[in-house]
Amino acid sequence: MIGELWNRTVVPWAVELCCAGSSVERQRAKIMPRVEGRVLEIGIGSGLNLAHYDAARVSSVVGLDPSPELLAKARPRAEAAAVPVTLLQSSAERLALDAASFDAVVATYTFCSIQELDAALAEVRRVLRPGGTLWLSEHGLAPDPGPRGWQRRLDPVWSRVGGGCHLDRDVRGYLERAGFATDALESMYLPGPRWLSWHTWGPAPLAGG
Repeated sequence: MIGELWNRTVVPWAVELCCAGSSVERQRAKIMPRVEGRVLEIGIGSGLNLAHYDAARVSSVVGLDPSPELLAKARPRAEAAAVPVTLLQSSAERLALDAASFDAVVATYTFCSIQELDAALAEVRRVLRPGGTLWLSEHGLAPDPGPRGWQRRLDPVWSRVGGGCHLDRDVRGYLERAGFATDALESMYLPGPRWLSWHTWGPAPLAGG
């Protein structure tokens, strides 16, 4: 009961606060203007990406999230967006969407909290058209032993209080197993604790697409 209340009240507030920070906004600016076509955004959260879509490039956005609390925060941003936006309450692991129906999929600070990430990436691959691209900005497993050790130690507690967010997911590894090309992705530490600030971002097209 306490855990459910925490996830319904504290976690949505904390997610929006963290994802609206200046360093995260700079990450959005690196990828969002490059997105094109019909877009699926998984883990749309409170809709902070919506103001960054270029109406000259993007025809429409379908945004999904499992949290009704976060979707409620996203609705005013969806109504104010420069592109048509449809919001759906759904998990990323099972998408009630047609195969090969999107030109691009966007995921920002989403992979850390999807329970079955391999299944979600298989669904992303299914709904992308041939030649489509997954655009992402995610934190994850650090390359250096010191920060990585702290990630392993802190993750059990962090994930419990952070709505299922994991510190130590190997973003590139998951993508490559799912059949996405990672050559164009960039990675670096952003400002902040090194156990939290290793980021990977950019385009991950379907391999061989």
